[in-house]
Amino acid sequence: MARTLHFGRWHFKLTATRYILILLTVIMLAAVVVRLIKGLGAVTNLSDEWPWGLWIGFDLLSGIALAGGGFSTALFVHVLHKQKYAPVARAALLTSLLGYLIACLSLFFDVGRWYNFWRPFFFWGYHSVLFEVFWCISLYTLVQIIEFGDIFFEKIKFPALKKVIHRAMPFLLILGIALPTLHQSSLGSLFIVAVGKLNPLWWSMFIPFFFVWSAFFLGPAMVTLEGTMASRAYKRESELPIYASLTKVTMWMLIIYLIIKIIDLNYRGVLSLAFNGSFESNMFLLEMIGTVTIPIIMYAIPSIRKTSWGVFTASFLVVAGVILNRANVCFVGMAKAAGASYYPSIWEWAVTLGLWSILVLGYCFIVENFSILPKEEHKTAPTRSAGAKLPFGV
Repeated sequence: MARTLHFGRWHFKLTATRYILILLTVIMLAAVVVRLIKGLGAVTNLSDEWPWGLWIGFDLLSGIALAGGGFSTALFVHVLHKQKYAPVARAALLTSLLGYLIACLSLFFDVGRWYNFWRPFFFWGYHSVLFEVFWCISLYTLVQIIEFGDIFFEKIKFPALKKVIHRAMPFLLILGIALPTLHQSSLGSLFIVAVGKLNPLWWSMFIPFFFVWSAFFLGPAMVTLEGTMASRAYKRESELPIYASLTKVTMWMLIIYLIIKIIDLNYRGVLSLAFNGSFESNMFLLEMIGTVTIPIIMYAIPSIRKTSWGVFTASFLVVAGVILNRANVCFVGMAKAAGASYYPSIWEWAVTLGLWSILVLGYCFIVENFSILPKEEHKTAPTRSAGAKLPFGV
């Protein structure tokens, strides 16, 4: 049976699911202590052949992409003035902020000499793509924290500071759109130098574009996925009309993505590699068909797009597709050139599960104590097809 903790003006509900998430967090903290004291070799299976493992390939590359809902929603609402998306803007900002905080932590854990984490702030390696990624991610995380201050000071009354943040908001929004665009593309640029190592199905001079474009179309899908699960967990009416509209944006961006992919592969003369029956080609086809083509078809059919199960399933496939793409680029596409195998250790998995447990717990705490989710103004029951069930309650 759930119980609620109260401390001052804050409260937090404890459920069976949250007890499990707290346990995973505690295990993660123990693994992190060992890693910080004894080094990467004590808890990871990283090597000279595989210097980037789960924490970079999933927590950072995928985590940064999954947090794309913040800047894409900000662009729709505050630049293009699509006010119909405003009700989901705060939830998108929160998910994005938490995603970037998790990415920053994973990057910190992965730095070999973690006690030198401060050096890029003072020693400028401005010829390095990683240096640009580091600064853009750090600055964008800071921008999101300040933006969240506008919400925070609604409950913690500090009128003077809230007024300052409100006045700075236009400038912060500009930074909040520009910075992710820069570092999303730069994350792709890291792999340009891997020509001859990264499988041609994923290596391309267009990979910076593919990274930033996929992060952008992932934004609406992630907002839809997160919003639908939050509605289910908190027994709220789903913002289905907003999600159905957002998915049309994702659909057209997916179509453009697929067309450019095919043109690029054909131009480089490697399109046939997608059908040679190898493990790499099968993973590529799974990515292109299962998580790009099928969602396009689902989004294009109104009877699917306008139901909760339809937008949830299609959006889930899009989110899974971007995660699969980052895994293919970082692991599958590099495996043959690495000449050695890699599988994350149990402690690497423990840290990853703990980080994402923190994200879920943080989301629940903030949603339950601040005005994040849209106000319910409709009295009708949420639109769901008969028998449709959505996952989980936390």
